Amino acid sequence: MPTTTHIAAPHVTVAMVIERNNAFLMVKEKKQGRFVYNQPAGHVDGNETLIEAAVRETLEESAHHCVCTAILGQYQYTAPDGITYHRTAFIADVIEHDPDAVLDTDIEEAMWLSYQEIIELNQKDRLRSPIVLMAIDDYRAGKRYPLELICEPR
Repeated sequence: MPTTTHIAAPHVTVAMVIERNNAFLMVKEKKQGRFVYNQPAGHVDGNETLIEAAVRETLEESAHHCVCTAILGQYQYTAPDGITYHRTAFIADVIEHDPDAVLDTDIEEAMWLSYQEIIELNQKDRLRSPIVLMAIDDYRAGKRYPLELICEPR
């Protein structure tokens, strides 16, 4: 039986795909000295559910209060630096925008972009990772899973 000398320590993250008036909520963030675009997304904090993390990250990065309506999918991505991310993407509806909210320090701005604008950013290698467009394409293809798929006893 083979032995393992290294146990992976994946990063657990969440993201929100939110569409309104044929545009998607995106954030422009600075990573490694350049601006890239992403859905509102981030790491899950200790003692926080996936849904709680997704709602919190969306508020912190976009100043939008939202409610999760469905699970979009589970995505895995290994970045060039070797870190593997396990991202649960949710679909959400915006409840309201908070104009007084202060965005996370690495977020330049939140904006609504059309699918075509996101495709153009992808062609210019300006999306944070390949799973950004993959999630939007899955959303546009109608993929939806019930929130009850996640079992998080409290």
